[in-house]
Amino acid sequence: MEADDVTADVKKLREGLQELPEATAHPVLVIISGLPGTGKSHFSRKLAERLPGVVLESDVFRKQLFRYPVYSSWESQRLFAALHRLTEELLISGITVILDATNLIEQHREHLYNIAYRVKVKLIIVQVEAPWEVVSQRLQERSMGAVVDGHSDADLIVYQRMMSQAEKIRRNHFSVDTSKDINPIISKIVREARKKSA
Repeated sequence: MEADDVTADVKKLREGLQELPEATAHPVLVIISGLPGTGKSHFSRKLAERLPGVVLESDVFRKQLFRYPVYSSWESQRLFAALHRLTEELLISGITVILDATNLIEQHREHLYNIAYRVKVKLIIVQVEAPWEVVSQRLQERSMGAVVDGHSDADLIVYQRMMSQAEKIRRNHFSVDTSKDINPIISKIVREARKKSA
């Protein structure tokens, strides 16, 4: 990726952001990881209600950069180059970032770990899960157009392909089952975020 291309893409993504929260002295990077249909976006939005910050949803930004996304490796590389740059810029400006993406591969997560290290902000990792029967129902409803507030195009085939690629998170992290009450985990994450940054 050319630096100019990334800069132009970041500018385009910034234009799609809603009003940003007030800057804080101790912003936090929250990485949301999970397979399609596990409830990442719902969880991210609920967390943002308790933890002032901006939710960067990869599915939303993909469609900002590519009107008709094909989900190729080149497309994903371009998307995440811009998304990671935007994440770093927001953190530097004091804005907490909740990054909502599958984030299934440890090598890809390492880029985000390094951003938190460079900017010297607290890093919180959340693995979002749900039982197969719940995920299956959600993805079937999505494919039939019954889900109106989602932006993902992933279906059961994509889920199964991604499941075979998912790698274990090797750092301390929170795990949440979105088929159950998510509020206790959200409370724990908020408490952790409010501790003095590392």
